[in-house]
Parts: sequence; structure tokens; C-alpha cells
Amino acid sequence: MSKTIKIQKGLDIKLIGEAEKVKSELALPKTLSIKPTDFHGMIPKMVVKEGDKVNAGGILFHDKYREAIKYASPASGTVKSVIRGEKRRILEVVIETDGAQSYEPSNVGKLDDMSGDQVKETLLSAGLWPFIKQRPIDIVANPENTPKAIFISAFDTAPLAADLDYIMHNRNEEFQTGLNALTKLTEGTVHLSLNGKFRADSCFSEAKGVQINTVAGKHPAGNVGTHIHHIDPINKGEFVWVVNAQDVALIGRYFMTGSFDMRKTIALTGSEVKSPHYFETIIGANVADLLNDRIEGDNVRVISGNVLTGQRIEPDGYLGFYDNQITVIPEGNQLKFAPTEGWMAPLGFNKPTNSRLFISRMMPGKKFRVDTNTYGEERAFVVTGELERVFPFDIYPMQLAKAAITDDIDGMENLGIYEVAPEDFALCEYVCTSKIDIQHYIRQGLDLIQAECM
Repeated sequence: MSKTIKIQKGLDIKLIGEAEKVKSELALPKTLSIKPTDFHGMIPKMVVKEGDKVNAGGILFHDKYREAIKYASPASGTVKSVIRGEKRRILEVVIETDGAQSYEPSNVGKLDDMSGDQVKETLLSAGLWPFIKQRPIDIVANPENTPKAIFISAFDTAPLAADLDYIMHNRNEEFQTGLNALTKLTEGTVHLSLNGKFRADSCFSEAKGVQINTVAGKHPAGNVGTHIHHIDPINKGEFVWVVNAQDVALIGRYFMTGSFDMRKTIALTGSEVKSPHYFETIIGANVADLLNDRIEGDNVRVISGNVLTGQRIEPDGYLGFYDNQITVIPEGNQLKFAPTEGWMAPLGFNKPTNSRLFISRMMPGKKFRVDTNTYGEERAFVVTGELERVFPFDIYPMQLAKAAITDDIDGMENLGIYEVAPEDFALCEYVCTSKIDIQHYIRQGLDLIQAECM
């Protein structure tokens, strides 16, 4: 039975640089990268070496401890380099594309005739399994577990987030085929959550075989963690799988065509972008061509993802595996005189706020040009009530964060660590007066729970 949910807590951060609903198609990038660091906790074991030829869909590496989970190349070409960090940890596998996509041969059966185990085996062997993530712990799903439900969010409320209704328009068949594949992986319900504020595209509103829920409210109303908490919370020993909406369509495309076609639409956003809009590119693409002649100024930060949860990359870096947007904002590394431009500046017309400190609180429609300056450094973690105002879970966010900081396993379990992922605390981190890197500590706490309790 579908549910309608109204999120009472949260915060919409309105920034300059939203992508215009115009799409350009980029040529296949000269290089692309698959980064093992995008798959938290995974230790890669290489299948190829530098100089090897690969097809699109050719396996690059697999999980050392879960060998069934394979990671494939999105394009055909040559393995240009395997970049390593400390202790020879693999950071990136860079592919030099050949300009013409050659796909790995496949023999995909008719989806309607396949069992759940056959669908699972197809996803694993094709390198599509990493699209499916698992809660708790927020890692690539363990195929040996059985999920009680699968959750898909059809909208994103993060700052400058890509409009999934626009991206998925006219992709009904691909999306429905992906849903049909996912429904075979669980005996429970596949939940598709729509934005309660607007009418969803027919790709989502006419989806079949799933439970369609509507969720309205401020960010993080679009986060899948928020949906899980309000629709089907996770208890210890239970598992829920989550998939990005665009990735569902990529799974469906594979079952329809048998080709590992990883083209996706991303939004180029941010106040430092000239004419921000949408681009069709490929997973792991080098962003140099995307950013070329489209950036205002030199002192900027390029982020793969959104400003709250994304990862900083170089201007010639690579798109993250799960990301649907690139954001470019000013760096905050320039000194600011506190009484005029810093945190003591009177009025604060040009500073977003979640409190009544600045007059911008009285301008709800105003959009801001913000930089990366945090206006202070980490300090004592004191009780302010700020976190609770933006955290829409029936969980005490400050107490859970403190339990994670102190490695208090019992405290984390009692306070709901199994229900959360780091992205659920992104707003808490943003409003935190103490400047605590809360997402980092929640990730640290989840890793400890995985090691000691699962």
C-alpha cells in the first residue's frame, strides 16, 4: 500500500548555478577512470594489467573478499595506468578509450523467463552488481544476503541536484525493465519514492510492479535513507538494497540490448559555471572536456557530486561512479576580515543561514554564491539543538555522532546506527557550529559496526 509522507525537518540550501534544462552530448572522453575508492570497503584484485586491451563490459578487477562482485570498464580501449597510493593501494584504473565502443559479448536471456538467481548471476557476471548498494553499512550489496525491500528515489533535493524527471524523460522502457529485474531479487517490496511537491514524469508515475510512495518536504526529503526510515525501518540483522534511479535504467538497458552501455546524463552546476546545463557522457568520464571554457575564474573547487556529500576532484579528474552532477564553486582559501566579510559581518544579505543570525533568513527565495570557507575550525562538540532541527529521523543525531566519535558500539546500536549512512548527516555537518566532520565519524562508526557486529 502506497504511503504519503511529509517531512517536517530539513533545510533547502538555495545556491546560484542550477542547470538549465538543455542537454548537450559529449564525445567519448579520451580517458576514463574507475576508482575503487568509490566502493567503500572494497579491496580490488586486478584482472587486467597496464597495456591490456578491454571491451566495454570487460572486467577490470573484482572484490578480493567477495570475488563474485566484478567491476567492468565502461568503454573499450587500453588500460593506460593503474594508479596506486600508500601501501600500494589501488586508487584508479585509467582506460584510454579507442573512440569506437566495442562491447563484451553477452548472452542475456529473456528477462520474463529468468529466475531471481539467474538475474543475480547476470548482474554479477556483467559487472552491474556495484549499482546495488546495501543498508546498513552503505556498501555494495552482498549478493549472499536477502533484502527485505529495495528502495529507489525518483528525486533529489540536495543543493543544485540534477532533475531526475528531466533526465529520465522518455526512458520509460529502460526504467521499467530495470524495475522488473530488481523485483526478481527480493520477495519483499520494491519502493519507488516520488516528490510530493511536483507531478512526476510518466517514467516514474506509471511504473508497474512497485509500491509508489510520495514524499514531500525540505532536503533530505529526497534521500533514500529518509524514505527507508519512514516507510520500512531497518532492524539489526535486516538488509535493504538501494539503487539510483538512473542506474535502474542502465540495468534495464543491459537486459534489453545485451550491451554494457554506460552512457548517462549529468548536470554541470554551480555559480562558477558559464551556462550550467545537462550533458550526456559516460560513467567515469574525464571532466576536462566538460569543464573546458565553461568555468569562471581559476580559484575554484570542482566537486563530483553535490556540495554536501560530493568528492573534490581536479579540473582534469574523473566523474564518480554514482554521481549525477558536477558542481563548481569558489574556493574559500582567501582571508576575510571578520567584521565586514566574515562571520561577524552585519546583516548578512549574502550569507545563507539556518538561524536568525543573518537577515537573509527573511529572504526565503534568495539564491547564494557560496565558497568552501567554513569560518572556523573544529572545536568542542556542544549541545546547541541545531542538528535536531534538520534531521528528520526519530533518532538523536548528536548523541549518535558522539557515540561514533568515541567508538561506543553499544551506544551506536542503541541509537540507531543500522538505519543511517553518512549522507544522512550531511545537513547536520553543514549546520554544526562546532565544525565537526560528522559524515567522517559516522562512516568510521559504520566500519566499526561492520567489523565487530556483522
